Amino acid sequence: MKKNWIWKLIAVLAVLIIAGIYYYVTLPAINLHSSGFWGFLIGAVVVLVAAFGMFKSHRGEDVRHSVGLKVGVGIVLLLLVVFLAGSLLSSPIVNAKKYQALITVETRNFSEDIKEADYSQIPLLDKDSATLLGNRKMGSMVDMVSQFEVSSLYTQINYQDKPVRVTPLVYASPIKWLTNQKEGIPAYIMIDMTNENTELVKLEEGMKYSQSEYFNRNVYRHLRFRYPTYIFDDFSFEINDDGIPYWICPVKKFNIGLFGGVTIGRVVLCNAITGETEDYAVEDCPTWVDHVFSADMLIQLYDYYGSLKNGYLNSILGQKGCLRTTSGYNYLALEDDVWVYTGITSVSGDLSNVGFVLMNQRTMECRYYEINGAEEYSAMSSAEGQVQNLRYTATFPLLLNVGGEPTYFMALKDGAGLVKKYAMVNIQKYQNVAIGDTVLECQENYMELLEENGIASGMPANDGEEKTVSGKILKIAEGVVEGNSHYYLMLDGNDQIFDINVPEYLEIIRYEAGDEITLRYLDAEPAALVTGIGKTQKDHSAGE
Repeated sequence: MKKNWIWKLIAVLAVLIIAGIYYYVTLPAINLHSSGFWGFLIGAVVVLVAAFGMFKSHRGEDVRHSVGLKVGVGIVLLLLVVFLAGSLLSSPIVNAKKYQALITVETRNFSEDIKEADYSQIPLLDKDSATLLGNRKMGSMVDMVSQFEVSSLYTQINYQDKPVRVTPLVYASPIKWLTNQKEGIPAYIMIDMTNENTELVKLEEGMKYSQSEYFNRNVYRHLRFRYPTYIFDDFSFEINDDGIPYWICPVKKFNIGLFGGVTIGRVVLCNAITGETEDYAVEDCPTWVDHVFSADMLIQLYDYYGSLKNGYLNSILGQKGCLRTTSGYNYLALEDDVWVYTGITSVSGDLSNVGFVLMNQRTMECRYYEINGAEEYSAMSSAEGQVQNLRYTATFPLLLNVGGEPTYFMALKDGAGLVKKYAMVNIQKYQNVAIGDTVLECQENYMELLEENGIASGMPANDGEEKTVSGKILKIAEGVVEGNSHYYLMLDGNDQIFDINVPEYLEIIRYEAGDEITLRYLDAEPAALVTGIGKTQKDHSAGE
């Protein structure tokens, strides 16, 4: 009898050890809303039943007639039934109206919300290009490249009013982790998306908590043990306003039944250096955080909104009034937040958009703009057609306001993934395509194209009309912009800088500091654009 109890104790301990290892490796949330937890429960009961059956067989008993075995099998079946029923009752099939109402969509005016494009705030690179730059930068760091690699995260955030991508380093191998884990990961990479400036930011103290750590310092395991009931969405890597690295860990909220209607209810911020955590309700999340709602989640929420207006069956059969997002997205920096941009088209899959949406990744705010035009991939093909002899490929476009016109802006890359040219495509008339080696050249070509087609004025949009100023030249300097010579003037008693394109106004080379001059110009930043040089008090004749 004593021996039987020993075998039972061994069986129970074995089950507990197996369950503990499984939990430590898979890290399911202890939460009825977690499908992983249900899998853990069902697996644990199956192991118990198997151990019980082996114990009975070892004693020579008939397992098939065992009451304990029948109870165990009944529990497994019950758990399966509850899980499957919960999945069905949480699905859009029986909750179409609830799913459709998960996100609130506000119709807005494009020209009021999307101001004239400021290229100092526009990300000119996509993630693939950022990855090339990051790997190139890491390859030049001879003191680190043998020990660390660059993570593939490359999170796009707003940092000090500029769009940047940040990504941590990771240990190059388990052996490199073993030799470096005491000091931690020493740096992260930051890439300015407006000018390709790539910086390896070294930390005074290394990051001890990351995705590449093992055991309890692995950030997932660290957060699971602190918040055992939280069901986390995808983690993202960000830096705060002081450049301190953090893991942003959104917590899922289930709004419909056991498993349905997923949004975000809370956010946990984990300091990547110290492991300290802060837990916020989503509405109280600090404003420097940019990635709370993932792009995939926001797009899924809008697809529910657009396709379930007339019920689930209509979304499958008749599809009357059903809309969906296009199969791609990009990021736009707006109002010190990161917004997901994607087009909206009918579910029939035609090649045109009925509008587009911007969705805030911190607040879940969704704005819809009703603008009919080309679907993004049609615009990309149109741009690629302009350089088909070079076989460049277009990145997924950004939507900008250029000269008051809704415009797709995209980079054109060669086979090595390097950006070679830029393209602008008019959304409503996507046969109007402008190409340039630089962003400025692309914009100038685009504005000329619009003017030729009677769409826009041909000059960059500005808030004022042409003005005239006269005065004595205080300073004059020469510069080269996109291969063209420019003179920059400052007049006595005037703080403005005036930009003169030398090929257009060649007479400027006759002037020097101290001369009187009259200029016609348009207000612009950072320098006023000179549109004409008037008569002056000093006659600069050809023979002087």
